[in-house]
Amino acid sequence: MFERFTKDAREVVQGAVTHAERAGVRSIGAEHLLLALLDREGSRASFAFAALGLAERKDAVREALAEARRRAGLTRADADALAGLGIDVTEIVAKVEEAHGAGALSGDRRDAGAWSGRRTFEPDAKDVLEGALRAAVGHRDRRIGDEHLLLALTVRPGVPAEVLADHGVTQESLRRVLYGEGTAAQAG
Repeated sequence: MFERFTKDAREVVQGAVTHAERAGVRSIGAEHLLLALLDREGSRASFAFAALGLAERKDAVREALAEARRRAGLTRADADALAGLGIDVTEIVAKVEEAHGAGALSGDRRDAGAWSGRRTFEPDAKDVLEGALRAAVGHRDRRIGDEHLLLALTVRPGVPAEVLADHGVTQESLRRVLYGEGTAAQAG
C-alpha cells in the first residue's frame, strides 16, 4: 500500500513517527497522524485546512488533542457516558495527576527508558491508513495523498475525528472543499 502514497502522504507518516518520538511513546496512533497533517504546508490537506478556516486555529486543535491525551484518550462522548454512570473523568484525572504528575494518564512513558526499536502503528492508525486507501479508491485516485489520510481521520470514530469536527472539519466539509461534492445539492 505504501508504494501508492504520494510524497506528501509519506511525509505525514514520517511526521507521525517524529511526533510519537517526541512524546516518548513506542507506537504511532491516529492522533500522531493528525499532528503531522497539521504541520503540512503546500499540500492538499493544508489547502483543505485553509479553506475550512483551520489554518489559523491549528494550535487550538493541538491543545484539544493534548487535553484528550490527559484524559487517557477518552473522547468527550466517552467522558459524558462515564459521567452518566457517576464517574467524573475530570476529577479522576486531577487526582491521578496530583499523585503522579501532570499527564500521568497520557501514556507518555518517558521514564520507561530509551526506546531504540522500531515504532509500530496502533490499530487506530492502521485503520486510518486503510481508510485512506478506501478514500482514494472511492474517488478513483491512483495515488494516496495526505488529503485521503485527512478524510480517513474524519470517518473513524475517536478523538481525532471529534477534535476535527469541533473545529469545522468533517468528512462532508472536506468532500465539498476537495472534490466539490455536495455543492449541487445545496444549490438546488
